[in-house]
Amino acid sequence: MFSTKILIRTAFFTALIAIVSLIGRFSAGLVPFSLMPFMVLISGFWLPPKAVALAFSAYILLGLIGLPVFASPPFGGPSYLLQPTFGFLPGFLLAGIFVSWGCRKFVINNFLKSLGLSFLGVLIIYIPGLLYLWWALNFIVGSEIGWVGVLQVGFWPFLGFDLFKAILGAIIFLQIKSRIPDIRK
Repeated sequence: MFSTKILIRTAFFTALIAIVSLIGRFSAGLVPFSLMPFMVLISGFWLPPKAVALAFSAYILLGLIGLPVFASPPFGGPSYLLQPTFGFLPGFLLAGIFVSWGCRKFVINNFLKSLGLSFLGVLIIYIPGLLYLWWALNFIVGSEIGWVGVLQVGFWPFLGFDLFKAILGAIIFLQIKSRIPDIRK
């Protein structure tokens, strides 16, 4: 199913995702700022879709079995499913697969195409993340918060930084692609 080269890259990205999740974050209240959207983009540009799915699934599974790899307290364990920020994890998985699929399906050979794919990837992260954040805050935490409040907590403070990460990811992808033409194989 996977070549040895792809399995090694996948394992490398799983470890890198876990490391970046812990060191590339800082608290911003309920939802932490992190470098995870950047890792989603880079892994999506570098790995095939099934390898991205495996890398992020392994990362999520490692966290849910108790390894402290998530960006927010309690950092791991099955109770993390009840955290309001849990929805961003499936968002990372879906966005990484989408970016990987997009850069293999279409010819991404200039900055605007790379940037467009990066922006869509970041948007995909937010969809399950914000839906779960709303659900968890209303039904697990018990605070009555509407969509305006959810956007104020989990979207607006992060949008500028995430768009910057998308720009940086697009630039890095094109730079690496120019030096390693078979990066997507």
